[in-house]
This record gives sequence, C-alpha cells and structure tokens, in this order.
Amino acid sequence: MKTYVAGLLIVGISYTLSAQTGSPAKDTIRLSLKDAWQKAEENSRNIRINTISADIAEAEVKDAKRERLPEIDVKGSVEKASNIPIYENGIFSRPTQHEVIHTLYRAGADFYLNIYNGNKLNLKIKENQTLQKIKNIQKKQSVSDIHYKTAALYLELQKTLIFRDLIKHDIEDQKTQLKEIQVLYKNGVVLKSDVLRIELELSKRKMTLITIENDILIATQKLNIILGIPDDQMVMPEAPINQWNENTTYNEYLKLALDHSFNYHVSGQQTELSKLKVKQVKANVRPKIGMYGEFYYANPQIFLYPYNPYWYSLGIVGIKASFSISSLYHNTNKVKEAQLEFEKEEEAHKDTEDQVRQQVKEAYLRYQEALEQIKVAEANVIQAKENARIIKNTYFSQTSLITELLDADIQLLQTKFELEAAKIMAQNNYYLLQNITGIL
Repeated sequence: MKTYVAGLLIVGISYTLSAQTGSPAKDTIRLSLKDAWQKAEENSRNIRINTISADIAEAEVKDAKRERLPEIDVKGSVEKASNIPIYENGIFSRPTQHEVIHTLYRAGADFYLNIYNGNKLNLKIKENQTLQKIKNIQKKQSVSDIHYKTAALYLELQKTLIFRDLIKHDIEDQKTQLKEIQVLYKNGVVLKSDVLRIELELSKRKMTLITIENDILIATQKLNIILGIPDDQMVMPEAPINQWNENTTYNEYLKLALDHSFNYHVSGQQTELSKLKVKQVKANVRPKIGMYGEFYYANPQIFLYPYNPYWYSLGIVGIKASFSISSLYHNTNKVKEAQLEFEKEEEAHKDTEDQVRQQVKEAYLRYQEALEQIKVAEANVIQAKENARIIKNTYFSQTSLITELLDADIQLLQTKFELEAAKIMAQNNYYLLQNITGIL
C-alpha cells in the first residue's frame, strides 16, 4: 500500500480533486460551471455548424410549402418572318413570293396549379419537416455534448486544484513532524535513519507538488481551448458542490432517456423518413391532375383566317390529367426496395433503443458505485485519522517504528485523495448520465 501511494504521489493521481484556497493571480478568471457552459457554447464550431444546418432545414420546409403556389411564367417575343415562296411549277422552278406581315409580336403569361400529384408534395413537405426535426435534435445534442465535455474538463481542473491544496497541507504537516523528530534525534532518542526517512518522504511530496502544478497548467489549457480564451489565462473554478440527485431510480432515468435521448429520437425520425419513402414510391402510380392557363397579346392576328395586322388577345384555361402506364411495372421493385429499407430502419431503431438502455444502465451503475465510494471513503478517512493519531503517539513514546508512522501518514493522505476523487467522479458520472438521457 505504501509503495502504491508513493507512486501515486510522484506520478500524480488520475483522480484529482476540487477547489483551491490559495490567493489567485490578478488576471485569474473566476468561472462557475454555467458560465463555462455559456462560453463553450459561444466558442463551439460544432454547435454553429449544427445551428446553420437546422436553419437550412427550416428554409427547405418553407421552400417546399411554397410549391403549393401556382407556377407562373411571363414571356414575350419579337420575330421576323420572310416571304413565303410558292413553287407553282415544281420545286426546281422559280417561285413567286407571297407577301406576309414580317414582324410578329407576342407577350403573355401562363400558369400551372398542381391539384393532385399522388400526394407527393405533402409527402415532400413531411419529409423536409422530419429532416428539420433531425437537425434540431442534432443541434441540441451538440449543446449537450459540449456541456458534458466542458464539465469533465472543469471537474478535472477542480481535482488538480484540490490535490495541490491537500499536498501543500501535508507538506506543512510533514515539516512540523520532521522538526519534532530532529529534536528527538538531537536528544539521542531516535536514529539518524528516522530523520533521513522523513526527509526522503518530504522530498517526494515536494516533487509531487511540482507535478501537480504542471497538471494544473495542462488542465487549464484544455479547458481554455474549449472556452475560447488564451492558453495562459488562469481560470479559477468554483468550489465543488454536490449537485447530484440520489433519489432518481434507474427506471426513471430510462424513461427520461426514451423521452429525450438524442440518438433514440434521431433513429425514430430516420424510421419515419423510410416510412415516408415507401409512400413516395407508391405515389408514382397515381394520376397527376393540374389546372393550367395562358393569356397573351399578339400582333399580327394569324390565329384565324383572314389574317390582319392588328393586336389581339387570347386566354385559355383548362384541366390537365395524366397517368404513367409504365409506372405500373417500373415501380414494382422500387416499392419492394423502399419497404425493405423501412424494415431495416425499424430494426435499427430497436437496436438503438437497446444501446440506450445499456448506456443508461452502465452510467447509472457507475454513478451509484461512485456514491457508494464516497460513503466508504468518508469512513476510511475517519479511521485513517485515528490510526495516524495512535501511531504518532506510539512512535514518540518509542513503541512503534518510523515505517509504521510513515505508512499511517501515507494511508491518511491516500484516503483523503480517494474521498475527493469519489466526489468528483460521482459528479462526472451524474453529468454523463444526464447527457445520455438528453437532459444536460
């Protein structure tokens, strides 16, 4: 155990801890987690990309709805016509020229209004609305993901700061203890080796403090990058607060996940898209009905004989209907393909549901495990403190060895690390659980 903790001190514990009591530098930024979330959202390119994608999807829905309006064209033309040669004695004889009106003018407008097209337009609108829902879900997911990533880095910085605080206090305690042992050595009560062992352990702790200072700089840079602030800007997180809910059950988290999970709802919308695709393919074998019209002014009048060089107007309105016979046999395999794609998406949706259940179960159990670790670690700290007190008294009364004193000190420090690490891990797992269920 002693070897483990000594290595832990030198390498730097992976579960570092929360809040620092030292005075911050003048340029230090104090940030709450909510402030960090806001800065991360503002700086996240992924969120901006998903926001633009959602805006594009919204515009596509509006564009599809506009297709319900009639198509209207305005057009005009000016044409020059030659005389009409008439070959009275055959095509190889010299023709006579029949005079015509050489300049022709035409200006008008036409429209087409879709009345029925196998319900394709409504299906297209529903398809674009479904795609918009997917983009909005992905936008929310990118926000939730950046929240969790920021929270993880924020907690990491809290851990390293508390770890530094613990080490500093322990170093001061070891210095005090070293002075007491040096007095005993001068009085000939203990051996020189005892002093050397204490000095060695103190040196290890000082080296650990250097490692932790570097860990703080590394953790700060990682957090600063996601917040969009300079790498060397010092950030001071708030003191850790236990912000978790111990009363929510697994079934309640699972229900939340099925109601809000991003992956689950994206999968559901993908299934809906496949269902719409089947309807769209089936619509190919339905008739197409529309209203059309045309109105124009023209000169000269060559619509009716005899022709004359005057302006005239004409308006036409009608109903047009068509049906593609070839679609009856061209569409058969397309329908089958679309139905198989729909069945595949249904299975994929069920598979996604299984994955969500598994993720919620795993995150919930790890979360409960961390909460239990807190209780165990709290009891261990109390026991380690009492043990260290007893061993220290027995050592100074010459009834225990220096190794026992050092072991007791290391065990006490280790239990403090484990307690703070368990608190941070519980908070991390709680945010992870919220991210998986889609409520972070």
